Amino acid sequence: MSTHDADPRGQPQSDTGATPRTEGPISRLARIVGRSACYQGDSHGLDNGERAALARLDPDGELRPHEIAALSRALIYADLAPENWHPDTWQRWALIAHGIALAGHDGSRSLGIQLSDAGVSESRVTKLLTARDDAFRQLLPRLLRLLASKEKAPNWHDLGGLILNQGRDEEEAEAIRLRIAGRYFSAEARKPKH
Repeated sequence: MSTHDADPRGQPQSDTGATPRTEGPISRLARIVGRSACYQGDSHGLDNGERAALARLDPDGELRPHEIAALSRALIYADLAPENWHPDTWQRWALIAHGIALAGHDGSRSLGIQLSDAGVSESRVTKLLTARDDAFRQLLPRLLRLLASKEKAPNWHDLGGLILNQGRDEEEAEAIRLRIAGRYFSAEARKPKH
């Protein structure tokens, strides 16, 4: 099983810039994190405590037992198999789950368009797209909190793909960065000038 579902190559683009796709791990994780459990043991959602644990966890820090439990449950419900993952893979998925719990997920529009609609400055977008490794991981939560404050849920197909590919498949990560930048600057250029 692939550990990410953010490979848009060869898929058609919609008018909104979002890539239509079948439900992959990121979509399933977003559905699980965003949905309340209807009963104890419901595999279609998390309870409030589990969602709060995901929103509060520090993806770069040591995970506490209740955070590991909530993260593991969400990943398994999303049909991922984390039992043999390396710590780096856990950190990447912890960041994705944390971000989804914090800011939600909207896969209907591309991240670049969403950033423009949210009024995120060009300098902040440029910093995010040029940052690597720890610098990227430090900038991302700030961006997520900004989007959440503006009630804008990011497209985790774009962000998740960037998180999963950064440092592993730089060619793919760079393609995602360029796609985000292209959509952001296109949307900015269409805005009325003062």
